Amino acid sequence: MKTLRLLKVVPVAVVLSMVIIQPNWAEVPLISISAKLQSDPLVLNGKSGGTVHSNCGKISAEPNQIIQVKESMPYMRLTVDSPGQPTLLIDGPGGRFCVLADSYSGSKPELSGYWQAGKYSLYIGELSQGQYNYTLSISQQKKPK
Repeated sequence: MKTLRLLKVVPVAVVLSMVIIQPNWAEVPLISISAKLQSDPLVLNGKSGGTVHSNCGKISAEPNQIIQVKESMPYMRLTVDSPGQPTLLIDGPGGRFCVLADSYSGSKPELSGYWQAGKYSLYIGELSQGQYNYTLSISQQKKPK
């Protein structure tokens, strides 16, 4: 009887542990940013667009990048470069913002200025059809005029 009861409990325990311990393979790594970047600009790469329709173009269901700003930054600039028509959706402590390309930024979505400490989810969207490789540059240097 003890052996039979153990056989019933073990498979349930194994299945439960697999569900609880199973790693999330799609988890987005957290990039930590402090007062001084280790390299400026910090360059991240990925694929723009996705299947979710938003006011900021087509985005993925999960953020492309997550950054943790350790302390408030008087100035930081995010710029997306891609052969498509990229957008930048930022969801963070100050709210949710959609950044589109304009002539001032050289047709690249760009947001600069003061950044408060906190976690920011970044979605690199796409206005055109398809998905494209993108480069996200994070810099603390002001853009030359």
